[in-house]
Amino acid sequence: MTDVAVAGGGLIGLAVAWRAARRGLSVTVVDDAPGTGASAAAAGMLAPVTEAGYREEPLLRLGLDSLARWPAFAAELEATAGTPVGLRTVGTLVAGFDEDDVRELDALHAFQRELGLAAHRLTPREARRREPALSTRVRGGLLVEGDHSVDGRAVHAALLAAGQATGVVLVRDRVAEVVADGGRAAGLRLASGDVVAAGATVLALGARSADVPGVPPLPVRPVKGQILRLAGAAGLLEGTVRALVRGRHVYLVPYAGDRLVVGATSEDRGFDPRVTAGGVHDLLHDAIDVVPEVSELELTETLARWRPGTPDNAPLLGPSSLPGLVLATGHHRNGVLLTPVTAEAVAELLAGGTLPEVAVSFGADRFESEPIGRTQWS
Repeated sequence: MTDVAVAGGGLIGLAVAWRAARRGLSVTVVDDAPGTGASAAAAGMLAPVTEAGYREEPLLRLGLDSLARWPAFAAELEATAGTPVGLRTVGTLVAGFDEDDVRELDALHAFQRELGLAAHRLTPREARRREPALSTRVRGGLLVEGDHSVDGRAVHAALLAAGQATGVVLVRDRVAEVVADGGRAAGLRLASGDVVAAGATVLALGARSADVPGVPPLPVRPVKGQILRLAGAAGLLEGTVRALVRGRHVYLVPYAGDRLVVGATSEDRGFDPRVTAGGVHDLLHDAIDVVPEVSELELTETLARWRPGTPDNAPLLGPSSLPGLVLATGHHRNGVLLTPVTAEAVAELLAGGTLPEVAVSFGADRFESEPIGRTQWS
């Protein structure tokens, strides 16, 4: 019997496990292939301001809270794991490729100013002074000095090591079912038939969270993203470059010295695992339009994974309608950014019985007519 069983060994599941173990709880994580889902594809952007969407102000506030936690979270994680996580604090430049893109940038900037967010409009010359590799065809930019990035794969490796150092047990098997006893979640049944009995169960299986037998209905769906990784980019970019290219979005995120992530498509195609010629073409075409030297880099990896989408693009945090089952899923495009705040909030709920105020409005019952009492742990 363990205090906490965590279904899912991605960034969210491992971070929850680590923080819960730090609070003295015994924790078992179950995942047959930890870190090979959305965590493997994540570009690692910590960008609540440049991700800010209309009518997503609560998500923005949650993202800003989590961003503020990242420096201390990264420092403690590195100290515990003994490995770096690649936190880069040099800001993000949003570029507009043509005049229509610049008009959209202007609208985004107006929205950011309305919310009191720190963002600075740049002329084409100022944008290229900031990032000399930008094409001379770029028509303008927006600088957000507070939006950062981290190496998502390095964070996952560090969380594995930190969890092990803190006593977290990792069981490499597939979650087959959430087990209930007396109307309450009582642990996880594995594909092998074994059961991990637990006082509390955390659901952190990303896009597959709603498909696990025994889980109550959840509004989580897979949103496919194709993403590319390239090598040979040393010194090419100072920080993250996000761009609008004829109305399409593309981002370029440097990491690990000479590496570059280019992403990502957004497709409602279910669990389609294919990397398509069209997806790769569009990403490379737009990236090269914005940063021409990308054409000389080595394409080292292409992959498709699935973001856990929800109706309002925000996560599901806290108690579910099944007593004993805690939700830590539905992070959509913000899983890396929201890792610290999710881990701390869920660990506080598990250890202390109450979900902190920062996470209260993200319960699954926001999509239901009757609340389920998400603040108190029962």
